[in-house]
Amino acid sequence: MNDRSTNDSSDRDERDDRLTTPWGEHVLSRFPEDPRDRLRAWDASDEYLLGHLAEREIPLDGTVVVVGDRWGALVTALAAHRPVQITDSHLTREATRRNLERSGAEPGSVRLLTTQDPPPDRVDVLLVRVPKSLALLEDQLLRLAPSLHGGTVVVGTGMVKEIHTSTLRLFERIVGPTRTSLAVKKARLIFAEPDPALKRPINPWPLGYRLPDDVGPLAGRPVVNHAGVFCADRLDIGTRFFLQHLPEPGDFRRVVDLGCGNGVVGTAVALADPNAELLFTDESFQAVASARETYRANEIAGQAEFRVGDGLAGVPDGSVDLVLNNPPFHSHQATTDATAWRMFTGARRVLRPGGELWVVGNRHLGYHVKLRRLFGNSRLVAGDRKFVVLRAVKE
Repeated sequence: MNDRSTNDSSDRDERDDRLTTPWGEHVLSRFPEDPRDRLRAWDASDEYLLGHLAEREIPLDGTVVVVGDRWGALVTALAAHRPVQITDSHLTREATRRNLERSGAEPGSVRLLTTQDPPPDRVDVLLVRVPKSLALLEDQLLRLAPSLHGGTVVVGTGMVKEIHTSTLRLFERIVGPTRTSLAVKKARLIFAEPDPALKRPINPWPLGYRLPDDVGPLAGRPVVNHAGVFCADRLDIGTRFFLQHLPEPGDFRRVVDLGCGNGVVGTAVALADPNAELLFTDESFQAVASARETYRANEIAGQAEFRVGDGLAGVPDGSVDLVLNNPPFHSHQATTDATAWRMFTGARRVLRPGGELWVVGNRHLGYHVKLRRLFGNSRLVAGDRKFVVLRAVKE
């Protein structure tokens, strides 16, 4: 599969890395930086929002909060107004830091918060880059709603294909009366007027449920999901298949649940082998919080570490016996296997000789080809019409 999507609105040529805004021109990049990457760090919805703020001369001298800024384009452009960024993504935070530094922004001009941090007590301007997950949008709006006041300016932005009737209803239900703009370059704005008298629903997140009876050591066990985690309200079928075909316990001491999501895979290993030392890692703050709470809810006596980061960065070479991985094949709206490739190369680096990488994925993605290129081997452990579980050994 081609690593570079041609159907994402942020496709660019190699020279198109400058975002021109009413506040200046900025050279922006994604993180991790890759000179072969043809996806830029902003899209038409970011440009539309920034242009609207300048054209309408919206005051930005109060507390400006930016939610869901994918690679820091919005807060980099608005850095002189000392905005607050709230993100679920470690990679977004790293991209933001580098883009701010590259733009010459004053150190500390942007306050970087995660979706797990308490939001500011007062918000005068709320800018929302609509996320792919409606649940994450719901959670963040409910967390921010008490900080809004009658004069707060609330503007959302996204590509037309990302904004649905359900998106608008969510703003209406949590913020107040909501309308949309005309579409420009396939992007649209959302305008919501805070209603201080609005009776808002109780935040349902995090969500807990018990697993079905056909998932090995996790049968009937509790799971905790924060908003935005993949398949937060149920066990996805790929993970279910993986849980039915995990390695036999007892042969691996140091185990990594790479891209852990809610942590059910690593938790299953820990329940089957209390002597195993687990590392749960993900680039999502919501995911790692879910994994930690899932692990604790199962009252496991073993050793576990929970880390938000860029894959296996920081894990010593040759220090791991087993890596378990269900890699994503999307980056926001773009389809790409670049993340999977980085996960596989990271796994090979941290595995000791004889250590194993176990991967579950859709059959059509052809991960066995990449594993053979990287490890020199790949064995099919199990498969059905949709999924395969593959095993690669570091020689």
